[in-house]
Amino acid sequence: MEERITLEYYVLDVFSNKSYKGNPLSVVFTSGNLKLEVYQNIAKEFGYSETSFVYYSSAQKALNVRSFTPTGIEIEGAGHNLLGAVCGALLKQIPIFHEQNETDRFVIMKHSPIKLTASFDPVTQYPIVQMHQKPAVIKQEIPTYKIAVALGLKIEDLDVSDFVPTIVKTEVAHTMVPIKDSQILNNCVPDNKLLIEISKEYGFEGFYCFTISKQDQENIAEARFFNPLIGINEDPATGTAAGPLIGFLTKKKFTQPNKEYKILQGVKLNQPSLIEVMNRENDILVGGSSIITMRGELYI
Repeated sequence: MEERITLEYYVLDVFSNKSYKGNPLSVVFTSGNLKLEVYQNIAKEFGYSETSFVYYSSAQKALNVRSFTPTGIEIEGAGHNLLGAVCGALLKQIPIFHEQNETDRFVIMKHSPIKLTASFDPVTQYPIVQMHQKPAVIKQEIPTYKIAVALGLKIEDLDVSDFVPTIVKTEVAHTMVPIKDSQILNNCVPDNKLLIEISKEYGFEGFYCFTISKQDQENIAEARFFNPLIGINEDPATGTAAGPLIGFLTKKKFTQPNKEYKILQGVKLNQPSLIEVMNRENDILVGGSSIITMRGELYI
């Protein structure tokens, strides 16, 4: 009988410290790079929006992370896929920073170093990871009527008084879509075919639909994320979109630089997630916590 390789995996709920909330991510621990087909097969088998593969490289003195969607697309951006991978490695007690300078901590995502900081919550002992995204780049605006139709909404449902739909990029380009209130946000039913057409026409990925929260709430905004272009109909927590949103709100003078805010996402999916964000002069911090929900072995 042919001998098969055994790999350990965790399933973590990211941007949450409660199991079965947040954004589920499978993190597979390897001893090095695998064949592309193996990554794709495992990601397809798990079926989560992304699966991350990690190993520690002594040569690079860093944790290596690669992430794939169930449709086989490799993800470049640093969102819940990276945050969960780092939390998984820390919970597994892999010393991922022991060969790095305290002021210059990073992991390698595919081939690029991504800066981050990590600590442990003094009460829960869960790891808290903050990823450093590039400063937000505001790209073009998109006609409100096009996005309203694609989301099954009326033009007046989009909050056009303060903001208009705008493509914003830190790691990945997404469109920030302002929605009038939480009820309209959670009732909208997107047409994936139309969303894909708009994404291709304007050259971006996902739609981050957001509404500004009432003043008595701990979160500055509530959001939903749709990215059918890469096979994600809806995502419960999206770090690569939360970074652009705080950058967008700060450039519009709606939020202040160097101040931490929280974005609530995943309510409609019953997977509420809190994403901590801060717009700084040279980068944007996107952070949160993760908890292990499952652990097991897979065979290749």
